[in-house]
Amino acid sequence: MILIVGLGNPGLKFKNTRHNIGFEILDQIRKNGDFSVWENKKRLKARVSVGQSGDKKLILAKPRTFMNNSGESVKLLTAFYKLPLSGLWVVHDDLDLKFGKIRIKEDSGSGGHKGIESIISSLGSKNFKQLKIGVLNKTKNKIDAKKFVLQKFAKEELKKLKDLKEEAIISLTSSF
Repeated sequence: MILIVGLGNPGLKFKNTRHNIGFEILDQIRKNGDFSVWENKKRLKARVSVGQSGDKKLILAKPRTFMNNSGESVKLLTAFYKLPLSGLWVVHDDLDLKFGKIRIKEDSGSGGHKGIESIISSLGSKNFKQLKIGVLNKTKNKIDAKKFVLQKFAKEELKKLKDLKEEAIISLTSSF
């Protein structure tokens, strides 16, 4: 069993923002495969969808906490599903990677990402896998990082976003 947690912020206000790329990739995985509808699991502070990829059972989860408190939900999810951290994947935006770059890391630090910091703190470990999606572009240097990640994607980025999501999904599923 593999738990894939996509990071983002709940609510329509944050839809299609850079910080919510984790949610968007999980939505695409669910759309591409045979998964249950999103179910709100209040006890787990997450929306959950269950399905298969080959012979692997996948649990997709979108925390209902805000980004900086993602660890609350991830800790509840791993405990509920009795999942070793080796079966945990976290999909998130990365300000240090240029838009469109994808990087997989295991047993890695937060790199300043507050959602990952929250997960590491809540789990007491960084021994899980991260699928990092680059969102950096030229405008990042002109505004505060917090404002940048909460902005919607630029027009030229939107044109490339579908391919980026598909590439991220291939990188993820080929690593199971």
